[in-house]
Amino acid sequence: MNENSPAPERRVRQGMDYGETEDVHQVHAAIQREKREPAVGLEPLSLWLIAIYGLAIFFGGAYLGRYSGNFSGDGLDPFGGAPRPTKSGATGPGGGAQTAELSPADRGKKIFSANCATCHQMSGTGVAGQYPPLAGSEYVNGGTRRLGMIVLKGLQGPLTVKGMAFGSAVMQPWEKTLTDAKISDVLTFIRQEWGNKGGPVTPEAIAALRKELANHPDSFTEPDLKAVPEDANLPGGEAPATKPGEPPNPQASAAPAPPKA
Repeated sequence: MNENSPAPERRVRQGMDYGETEDVHQVHAAIQREKREPAVGLEPLSLWLIAIYGLAIFFGGAYLGRYSGNFSGDGLDPFGGAPRPTKSGATGPGGGAQTAELSPADRGKKIFSANCATCHQMSGTGVAGQYPPLAGSEYVNGGTRRLGMIVLKGLQGPLTVKGMAFGSAVMQPWEKTLTDAKISDVLTFIRQEWGNKGGPVTPEAIAALRKELANHPDSFTEPDLKAVPEDANLPGGEAPATKPGEPPNPQASAAPAPPKA
């Protein structure tokens, strides 16, 4: 072929041009870098919203874990779900066995186990630095008034018990959760358990204090408790001790008669 002859016309090749493979990869890479258009209802959650949900679940679980006693199956049962013991050999007019009544301390133990043991422990020793002990506590073995104030309206720290500081001591108010009878039973239990030497507490005394503190909105603090004498008792004083199974004395909550002039 002569060098001066014109170049032959290029023909269009059919099929894939393997020389353009690199360009194809670049185009595909650019397409893959494009973000997919969000579909309606399937938009991804933002990170801050996920964080809020996580914190809500965490604190909700912590709250339920701390106050889980309120949701127990026997939370509304005055006997704590335990079967009533029967007296052996005691029969009623119909010949059936009579049911023995539990003592206030026994009923209080059931209530304490369902509502208070999470923080104060069944041993009454509490948790160091967080929840004060009840065993040997000056607030338990002293008069009944300060103890009734704490249970009805709650307590917020700091607090010093038996010479130990509890900076984060917080106790919820129980006035809307427990009845007067339940509060008196649980106070009777803790005042007679773990070596404590306090006397029993009557429902009438708790009812009188509840009425007295009806307009007190906040929980008590240590200065509030210190302003009350250690030996101050609830209205009506203390009930005399009764043996298990023995009916309470109807004159237990009666206030002493004023001296005659």
